[in-house]
Amino acid sequence: MKTLQHMHWLVAAIAAVTLAACASIGRPQGGPRDEVPPEFVRSSPMPGETDVRNRRIDIYFDENVQLKDVTSKVVVSPAQKEMPQITSNGRRVTVELRDTLIDSTTYTIDFGDAISDLNEGNIYDGFAMEFSTGKTIDSLRISGMLFEARTLEPAQGMLVGVYSNLDDSCISTLPMERIARTNQYGQFTIRGLKEGNYRIFAVNDLNRDYHWDRSEDVAFYDVTVSPSVNAITVTDTLLDSHGQDSLVTRPGVEYLPNDILLTWFNQNYKAQYLQKYERIDSTRFYIEMAAPSDTLPELTIVNGKNAGRKIDRSNSRLNASATLDTLEFWITDPEIISQDSLSLATRYLKTDSNDQLSWTTDTLKFNFRRPKVKEKKKKKKDEEGADSVPQLTFVDFRLNSGNQDVNRPMRFSSATPLDTIIQSMIHLEVKEDSLWIPVTMNPIVTDTLLRPMRFHSDVRWTPGSQYRLTIDSLAIIDIYGHHNKPITQEFKVKALEDYSALFFNMADTTASVIVELLDSHDEPVAVSPVIKGTASFNFITPGTYYARAFIDANGNGVWDTGSVQDKIQPEEVYYYPKKLNLRKNWDVEETWNIYELPVDLQKPLDIKKNKPKNSSKEKTADEEEDEEDDWSDTNFIPGSQYNDVHRNRDNNRYR
Repeated sequence: MKTLQHMHWLVAAIAAVTLAACASIGRPQGGPRDEVPPEFVRSSPMPGETDVRNRRIDIYFDENVQLKDVTSKVVVSPAQKEMPQITSNGRRVTVELRDTLIDSTTYTIDFGDAISDLNEGNIYDGFAMEFSTGKTIDSLRISGMLFEARTLEPAQGMLVGVYSNLDDSCISTLPMERIARTNQYGQFTIRGLKEGNYRIFAVNDLNRDYHWDRSEDVAFYDVTVSPSVNAITVTDTLLDSHGQDSLVTRPGVEYLPNDILLTWFNQNYKAQYLQKYERIDSTRFYIEMAAPSDTLPELTIVNGKNAGRKIDRSNSRLNASATLDTLEFWITDPEIISQDSLSLATRYLKTDSNDQLSWTTDTLKFNFRRPKVKEKKKKKKDEEGADSVPQLTFVDFRLNSGNQDVNRPMRFSSATPLDTIIQSMIHLEVKEDSLWIPVTMNPIVTDTLLRPMRFHSDVRWTPGSQYRLTIDSLAIIDIYGHHNKPITQEFKVKALEDYSALFFNMADTTASVIVELLDSHDEPVAVSPVIKGTASFNFITPGTYYARAFIDANGNGVWDTGSVQDKIQPEEVYYYPKKLNLRKNWDVEETWNIYELPVDLQKPLDIKKNKPKNSSKEKTADEEEDEEDDWSDTNFIPGSQYNDVHRNRDNNRYR
């Protein structure tokens, strides 16, 4: 009886514990997080299979998978005129080719990083399969990396291909023979190649014609390459039954070349045509060209009493961009201003059907609708019977300064083009104790002839001092005869201790090098040539910076893009691999060997825009840096133009 009672109490206790567990709030504990990508199991046809006639390919994995961005990530070689239909269902991925299969041809389906597992999103990077419609299969490969020339950003999803036809015109007239896409690291592997010589190109194929158009981004390799394969011994590390590491070797093959480095650029080609025009108000009209130009359009009035007159310096002022693609004309002639309907015969250079610039003439209508003026109410007279004084229009001329930099001129701007600046009516003073002492300033002049509303004056500043600028009334007169109000403005010049200084000792650099100091958005804030082995940056506002250098091959002081037609590569770019934290009143000196690190390890992760995403797992910046170090630990081409290029992440050179 006691035993039975004890059993009842035991059952009740177990039930109570179970109910309590069910009622408690908590996260159910599962196993470790899945961080392993799906694995290939089998396919129909199988990889390497020959005499294939079926255009449907089924591929099976060991878990449920998903596809992402197949149209931009998956490529088929030879290039397909019709995009294949690619779908996933459970553990199966199906590819249905819509083009007719070509006899005796090796086909490659390169999925890039489009495949991942369904639950955790772990990416199966670099998966590709090959089959042949003939008796043999072409198995040679070419591998490498692709970066943007100007910023060393890894090129993601860009098309890379080869031609066995070595004619220079192939890249712009014929589709690539074998193609691949770069993965998230900028790596690529072109598979299914025969023996022979090839030229390598990369394009961002916007119109999917598998060749380069002049407006598209492009990269090219300077020399032809001949793919080959070598037998090698591969060493693997395995765990034995006691959990100890043991080294085993196995035969393998190495596909060469596996170190191709491409840098893409854009030739900045744009077809030239008249893109936009409008009359802003009665005094201004605007013309916008589609591309930069070195020639101004010729403008002739064709209507009204001013017909036959040209728009030129005698009746207008031009405010234009440095590249002459945006043009703002300020009319100064009252007769033309009063002409509400203005038709201009505009003669300009336009790209014709032969892709050449030729002169053409369009008649442009610049109409202005004046606002309706309501009947003016009679103004009340004051007690003495006098009319109120009309309101005057003044020139909007101002000093663009808060805290003035020691090393920069005083800058001004005007809302309208100016006709006269009377320098003797402009005064600059510096405060010493409680007195204002006159200071010599250079004349105020326009920055450039194309920018008649931007001005500067060079001044030898005393750091840390207080200044006062005084501009007398009538000192500034614009093209419409308006003058300025009296202007008085005080401002302070920064002290020397408000700045940082940075010096780069450029080790092992004999070429002409320009160094750019960059902000956190990868944009230049200061530029210095390397003189006697040193790039110097003085008067830098404290903060976080980065640095980039380029080889100034033509000595013009600016970075230049490449040219496919002229076989000119873009000028080589290098990044300083560390962040630069500059503090007030502090000089920093760094030694920089631009050839020390391989190109893919130079750019700091903080300013890298194309960061790889390996899985759904969140990674810190340090983890991603460690990860990049892990996969790129073997160098291949010491002494090349960018030092070393590293092996592909999927170890595609081993089989």
